[in-house]
Amino acid sequence: MAEIVSNISFSHKEVAEALVRKLDLHSGIWGLYIEFGIGAANIGGGPDDLNPAAIVPVLKIGLQKFRELNAISVDAAKVNPQAAATARTAKPSRDKKRGQASRAS
Repeated sequence: MAEIVSNISFSHKEVAEALVRKLDLHSGIWGLYIEFGIGAANIGGGPDDLNPAAIVPVLKIGLQKFRELNAISVDAAKVNPQAAATARTAKPSRDKKRGQASRAS
């Protein structure tokens, strides 16, 4: 019987690489950026078991420019080269005269 996967995880670099490709960036060093919030609440199982607690939600996940490579950044020129992007989006050129002649007939 096949195993059911319930979690898939990625390294910081893998997330940065995926975002660089998604945004179609081809130059610069880009790294993972996470913006946290902070909140507080009293939590516990009952009135005699309350404890102050911090709540730290993740507000935003994105990219920021870095000056050099590190554990959370990637080089866009290496992970998403311009030549690969051009090859993916290149369309065959059409002869304008031939296209006009086919419309005229």
